[in-house]
Amino acid sequence: QVQLVESGGGSVQAGGSLRLSCAAAGAISSRTCVSWFRQAPGTEREWVATYRRADTTVSYADSVKGRFTISQDSAKNTLYLQMDSLKPEDTATYYCAAAVVWGPCGTLAPLYAYWGQGTQVTVSS
Repeated sequence: QVQLVESGGGSVQAGGSLRLSCAAAGAISSRTCVSWFRQAPGTEREWVATYRRADTTVSYADSVKGRFTISQDSAKNTLYLQMDSLKPEDTATYYCAAAVVWGPCGTLAPLYAYWGQGTQVTVSS
């Protein structure tokens, strides 16, 4: 079992920044992938970024590449999502998710067994 708790959401104006945190506890291993997803009302859950613990690689969706940055504090088992140059279309509930895999990390929500409660990000124009 993996427990995830997100924090750091809020409301900002376009062009602003926020940093989300995902604190993980439980069965975290080198095979764990931790991803951020987001979901706006009336839309499907969208993959944002992934941190692969096995080789510490990071990948981003094209929509956030160059604006969002993942970092991690291994001592705290916490993953961060620094979001800069925010746009109104970034408005969504952001979720942290974890999966234990043998191969590459996936970008589809059903692949992830563990989810946090979500944190709201609102960007006004």
